[in-house]
Amino acid sequence: MWQMRHTSWILPDGADRERMLDLDQQLRPVRTIVFVVLGGALVASGPWLGWWTLVPLLIAAGVFRLADALVGRTRRPEYALLAAWVVSELILAASVAVAGGPLVPMTSWLAIPVLTLGARFSHRGMWLGVGLALALLFAVELGVDAGAVAHDPPLLIAPAALILCVAIFQTVLMHSDRRLRGEIVIDSLTGMLNRKALERRIEELEQQSRVTRQPVAVIVGDIDHFKQVNDVHGHAAGDGVLVDVSYSLRKSLRAFDLCYRTGGEEFLVLLPGANLDQAEAIAEQLRESIEMLESGSLGVTMSFGVAASADGEPLDYTALYARADSALYEAKHSGRNRVFTARAARSRPQVAAPV
Repeated sequence: MWQMRHTSWILPDGADRERMLDLDQQLRPVRTIVFVVLGGALVASGPWLGWWTLVPLLIAAGVFRLADALVGRTRRPEYALLAAWVVSELILAASVAVAGGPLVPMTSWLAIPVLTLGARFSHRGMWLGVGLALALLFAVELGVDAGAVAHDPPLLIAPAALILCVAIFQTVLMHSDRRLRGEIVIDSLTGMLNRKALERRIEELEQQSRVTRQPVAVIVGDIDHFKQVNDVHGHAAGDGVLVDVSYSLRKSLRAFDLCYRTGGEEFLVLLPGANLDQAEAIAEQLRESIEMLESGSLGVTMSFGVAASADGEPLDYTALYARADSALYEAKHSGRNRVFTARAARSRPQVAAPV
């Protein structure tokens, strides 16, 4: 049920973006270790290959550092990560070509980046990467020394088979991870991300905010009079309202804004990079979309509370949520079906933030 605005060609399922961001965070320290291992191998091989081979490796490391910085700022972080992956594979292929093409054992290193494809992308991104890796392998080996390949075809067959085998294993692991992740972080009724997914995203945003110092806004929403829907029309009708509201919320958000179901009729939206005015405008759009919604024959409205962290300060999610929750409390007690911001709301007893 993820709407098209939450998807891209690389990640046709919007839930894949949450998976990609989470796994990329876990891959970063591992990637550093891999660069160290490759650097050690190149240093050890320096007397035979030359010390210049360390330069492309440093460039590739720099490209990934740049991509890491862009992930928290761009609307489509998957394209930044894919671009870094492509550049690193191109640099690796160029290095192999200059070192001797099919005659150097480093040709097999073209399979190393393929190991990360399944952790980041869907089938489309994965097989796009595999196709590029194979194309570069053929270009390097045949372009540098086609005669050597013609005389000894396993020089090309062996690394090509390695790339394909790595990709096949990655496909199995990707399926398994997506299935298990879906069971853990996706609400089974609405298809929304749940509290577990919210916890992971908050950890990532708090880490990013220490570096970027960009504001983060929170919108807390609650369906008005939802208990009456269940009491009067039954729980099946209530479930239908939740499903319809969830879809309406998702299709009204920007591609990089994620919405979570945090309770029975409670929802939360994280808006990285948004200030209070921008978040208030988005909350008003959400309110209007729900007001126009008809779930069966039932009219539905929602109330929203909005808060945003200060620009230049690291994110304190607990305090931010408390302000948004107070604003929601005020919206509820001022007539419902409205948006209140933290600057306009009076304080209320603090409640635990959903994480």
